[in-house]
Amino acid sequence: MAETAGAVAAYRAVLASRVRAQLSYRTSFAADLASNVGIGVSEFATLYVVFSQVPTLGGLDVWQASLVFALANVTFALADLLVGHLDTLPAHLRSGTLDAFLLRPMPVLAQLVTSDVSLRRAGRVLVGVAVLAVAWPRTGIALDARALGLLAVALVGGTAIFCAVFVLAGACQFWLLDGREAVNSITYGGANAAQYPSSLYGAPLRWLFCYVVPTAFVAYLPVLVLIGEPGPPGLPSWLGWTSPLAALALGAAALLLWRAGLRRYTGSGS
Repeated sequence: MAETAGAVAAYRAVLASRVRAQLSYRTSFAADLASNVGIGVSEFATLYVVFSQVPTLGGLDVWQASLVFALANVTFALADLLVGHLDTLPAHLRSGTLDAFLLRPMPVLAQLVTSDVSLRRAGRVLVGVAVLAVAWPRTGIALDARALGLLAVALVGGTAIFCAVFVLAGACQFWLLDGREAVNSITYGGANAAQYPSSLYGAPLRWLFCYVVPTAFVAYLPVLVLIGEPGPPGLPSWLGWTSPLAALALGAAALLLWRAGLRRYTGSGS
């Protein structure tokens, strides 16, 4: 217990120092944050433009689809904030600096996760929360205990799913070495897929985004539960309550692949 408390205290101290360092350059931080907000706004504008041409998309109207967009953005941005800097792993592999992590009495994954925190990535959280606040009352969904409970399940489960996706993508780097663009198709591609109704995709892609890289659990399925829709074939809406279970399954697979990749790593030889 004391060991765990010490590790948590050390983690908090490291993160606090990283946060203070970034906030000390206020102009740079504000510019980075504004840039991320701009990206989120432009993505929502794209969705809004689509709905200016069609009344529904994948069985959802503009405000229901906005809920999907909001949940997907908040959960992805939180995961990106927490573990998104795992995408620096290829640089460590090429330069041999990963060897230093192996010598320390702390899991390599934990060291990489705590090595940095990019507060600028919180910009997309702000966009997602704003869209959620605007869209929710326009959907007519009652803000009762059931809805709040499902919202909490979706936020926790969705963030955990994207964290697992980042770990999975990072683990692939042990084999690809310089496959950053390839794994970005998993992380950022998954985030883009989660922003739209999964019913838009053909059956093979629907199964991919539900049972392989389960981004449908992040936002689409919870929104179906909220609006009382049954869901397309192969994606029953009640699965929206099970996003934490999907996160556990994907997280276990990601950790297994990570450990396999770490065992495969033989060092830089220098």
